[in-house]
Amino acid sequence: MKPVFNRILLKLSGEALMGGESYGIDTKVAEEVAREIKAVHDLGVEVAIVVGGGNIFRGVSKSAGNMDRAAADYIGMLATVMNAVVLQDALEKLGVYTRAMSAIDIPQLAEPFIRRRAIRHLEKKRVVIFAAGTGNPYFTTDSAAALRACELGVDVIFKATKVDGIYSADPKIFLEAEKFDKITYQEVLEKRLRIMDASAISLCMDNDLPIMVFNMTQPGNIIKAVCGDLTVGTLVTLGDTATTAG
Repeated sequence: MKPVFNRILLKLSGEALMGGESYGIDTKVAEEVAREIKAVHDLGVEVAIVVGGGNIFRGVSKSAGNMDRAAADYIGMLATVMNAVVLQDALEKLGVYTRAMSAIDIPQLAEPFIRRRAIRHLEKKRVVIFAAGTGNPYFTTDSAAALRACELGVDVIFKATKVDGIYSADPKIFLEAEKFDKITYQEVLEKRLRIMDASAISLCMDNDLPIMVFNMTQPGNIIKAVCGDLTVGTLVTLGDTATTAG
C-alpha cells in the first residue's frame, strides 16, 4: 500500500485511551492505538499527534464543578500530558522514536513546543505528540490540533472518533441519520455538526486544511485513509456541497 499523504496530524481524544473503562487509561488500548500509528509510520508517513484529556479531566465537564474555568482548563492540560506520556511509552516499546512536546513548561516530561524543532523531529521520522493543548485556557484540543496542523504544514487532519464519519444526526439515536461521504466546512458550521469546535473548523477552512473524520476503533482504518481510501470516513474540505453515502 502506498500513502497519498506525506505528513499528517492525528487528533486523538482522551476517551480513545479509555477503552471500556469509565475513567482513566487502559494501557492495552494505548498499545492497540500505538500499533495502528506504527503501521502508518512504517509507510514513511510523518506523524504528529494531538491528544486530549477528557478521560481524566475536562474543564467544561461536570467534574470541574464550580471551579474557575481557566483553572479547570489548566488541569485539563495536565491530563493531556499524562496521556501523551502513556502514548509515548507505548510507541517506544514498539521501537518507534517519539518526542512529546508540551505547550506548558514541564521539562521533566516533555520538550517545550518550538515549531522549527517539531518540524525537524518529523523530518527525522520521529512521531511527535503534542500535549497541553494550545497552552491557553478556553481553547479546546481540537483548536490545538488545527493550530499545530497549520503550523507544521500537514496535508490533512485525521480526527479519530468512535463512528465511521459525519452523520446528519447522532446515528446511535436517530436510525434514519445519513452519513456524509464529503462535506464542506461551511456546511459543518451551518448544520452545527459537532465534530470539532467552531474555531477549529474555521481555522481549517481559512487555511484550506482537509479534515478526515473516521472510526479509529476499527483496526486498519487509518492505514486505508492514509493510502487514499476515503470511504472509511467523511472528508471535510472547501470543495463541493455535501454528498451522502449510497
